[in-house]
Amino acid sequence: MITYLQGTLVESLPTQIVVEVGGIAYEVLIPLSSYDRLPPPKAPIKVLTHLVVRDNAHLLFGFMTLEERDLFRLLVQYVSGIGPKTALAVLSGIAVPAFKGAVVNGDVKILSQIKGVGKKTAERMIVDLKDKIGIAGAWEAASAKYTLSAEAQRMNDAILALISLGYKQAEAHQAIRAVSERLGPATNVERLVREALRQT
Repeated sequence: MITYLQGTLVESLPTQIVVEVGGIAYEVLIPLSSYDRLPPPKAPIKVLTHLVVRDNAHLLFGFMTLEERDLFRLLVQYVSGIGPKTALAVLSGIAVPAFKGAVVNGDVKILSQIKGVGKKTAERMIVDLKDKIGIAGAWEAASAKYTLSAEAQRMNDAILALISLGYKQAEAHQAIRAVSERLGPATNVERLVREALRQT
């Protein structure tokens, strides 16, 4: 098992990065939550990894935090019908503490808003993970220390709005991020979405 890669970030896209370690370049699939935490290209990087071995490929999934990787592993190991790609979509669509809170509280509505996760999958995640997340997860989700900032919540709401209009997750993320950088962090959701639509 490859636990982490430590080297140089060669290239970064919203869904994957290339990390060079000792003259070998590794292609690593990442969630959007990790993309936000990446250093600039050519900078040193340490990325936590999870290796998935298939008959026709070895796929390396990367995460910038231990919490992201832990949740990814919970999803692929304990929820029937969820593979690595869906697990990445979950991490891309909701913050880890918010996901834990939704599972503990049995909030099917929030989980089913994630792209690629319907009502049945959301219900299955709650049933399969509730005991695994437990009291510690409930405390973390409820703690003000871990809740999304107002800015992060606005960004998340705007991204979900674009996805509901037919955008792909990565495209929505990039568009809202660009608008937010241009207009400032206090921009409201409506204006973020309107400006993003105007640019495309």
